[in-house]
Amino acid sequence: MTQYLVFRLYAPLASWGEAAVGESRPTATYPGRSAIVGLLGAALGVRRDDDEGQRRLRESVAIAIKQYSPGSLMRDYHTVQVPASQSKVVYRTRRDELSAPQKVINTILSSRDYRCDGLWHVAVWLTPQAELALEQLERSLNKPYFPLYLGRKACPPGAPLAPRIAACDHLRDALDAEFPPLHGNDKDAESRALRLPDSVIYVWEGSATLLDGNGQGVESSETWDVPLNRRRWQFGPRTEYRRMVRPRGER
Repeated sequence: MTQYLVFRLYAPLASWGEAAVGESRPTATYPGRSAIVGLLGAALGVRRDDDEGQRRLRESVAIAIKQYSPGSLMRDYHTVQVPASQSKVVYRTRRDELSAPQKVINTILSSRDYRCDGLWHVAVWLTPQAELALEQLERSLNKPYFPLYLGRKACPPGAPLAPRIAACDHLRDALDAEFPPLHGNDKDAESRALRLPDSVIYVWEGSATLLDGNGQGVESSETWDVPLNRRRWQFGPRTEYRRMVRPRGER
């Protein structure tokens, strides 16, 4: 058996950043490795400029996701005023930017995507070189050092994460763990409120057979979401495995 830390992510708004080009800021349908490691880092109190702490966290955990619902897509249109870049001029705060001469202030148009009422289960387990303990991560998620949010600071969790440690034969058993309903005790009401689809998606790292020992129906792709340096926003590649299961609940 393997020990897993399992918890739930739900929010009215979430944004799981993907590669952004120009003014468009898209979102994936489920959180990637960077998002989960960032969430754990905030709970532990690891700052973005703490390179050693970030390395220790990054190399200590492996992650998997079960997507119950991707939520519906919402696109937010933005106009932002920013000063043009100038040599020998440094704007240290937003107030400094807006205090710049009007002739150097430009307007940028952008759009940011969010997922509304998405629901995901997360499983975290330790790597052979781990320098952290699951118990430490569980305590931190229950009493986080920094406020937790799902992708953007405007996206706080809409329900308790309810973290717990479970010993399971397979990763899929951990991801299938039951959590208290979000809407009272009526599971059917929860399904209607969240518009849960007829299928779920499992996403994990490691190997094609790691989910439940069966590599059939598994897709894989290279994903650039390994946070190498939070200060410079540098990310590295990893192999991500996926399987869609339909209808929901059947193996």
